Amino acid sequence: MIKSMTGFGRSSYEIDGRKYIVEIKSVNHKYSDISIKLPRVLISFEDRIRKQISSNISRGKVDVFVSFEDYSNKITNIKINKSLAKEYLKQLKELSEETNLDFSPSIIDISKLPDVLKIEELEESTQISKELEIAILEATKNFIEMREAEGQKLIIDIKKRVDLIQVKTEEISTLSSTLVQEYIEKLEMRIKEILKTDVVDEVRLAQEVVIYSDKCSIEEELTRLKSHISQFNKLLNCDSPIGKKFDFLVQEMNREVNTIASKANSLEITNRVIEIKTEIENIREQIQNIE
Repeated sequence: MIKSMTGFGRSSYEIDGRKYIVEIKSVNHKYSDISIKLPRVLISFEDRIRKQISSNISRGKVDVFVSFEDYSNKITNIKINKSLAKEYLKQLKELSEETNLDFSPSIIDISKLPDVLKIEELEESTQISKELEIAILEATKNFIEMREAEGQKLIIDIKKRVDLIQVKTEEISTLSSTLVQEYIEKLEMRIKEILKTDVVDEVRLAQEVVIYSDKCSIEEELTRLKSHISQFNKLLNCDSPIGKKFDFLVQEMNREVNTIASKANSLEITNRVIEIKTEIENIREQIQNIE
């Protein structure tokens, strides 16, 4: 299913005194750009989370926010870095002697110094990993569902515009079939007006018609434009990410329409070209949001 690059998903998972809240949001981006913000205690899981998210996303700027609260009764092991504590004491004592300041620290004061006291959680990180994965999966599921819903709205709108382009293309095709005959009639009338005679040099007229036909023929452009429209409709039913393919097709459709406008010397065709270009521009804006 075609997805929008804009989406939001959230999950909250709580078990055994541990609570995880995951939020995922995304906006348009040319490539895949995933930013993850985690509590310090979960930093080691960043690569795993990134792989889990990127497996479901091909394009878009994605921000992932994870919060974690732990009120569980974990088994801990407290370690004191005695050598570091002694070094602190030694340096502080020397500083006291040099500055003539009182020096009477307590054990509690020393324990508060950086890295002197270390609390190790004996609970294995495997359980945390499993629980975090559950929270990420739920948020990702909600995130993808919103992207798909937004994608379907975009496709409905784009489909209407492509259908209108197809109708206008067929009208141009019909109009183009009469261009040469209209030119012949106008040329004959012009010759008669200038020469004041009903006699027309058929050979010279045929040469002018051939030159004009070659100059104003838009059959090749119409054929390619119809082919692009057909490919566009096929992509609308595609399940894989197709945003970049849409970009290419829109560029090619616009190129053919511009050429038709420059070659076809017809007000009616020009008016339809303007309508097509308007719809192409609207489609171009819409597909910027498709993955």
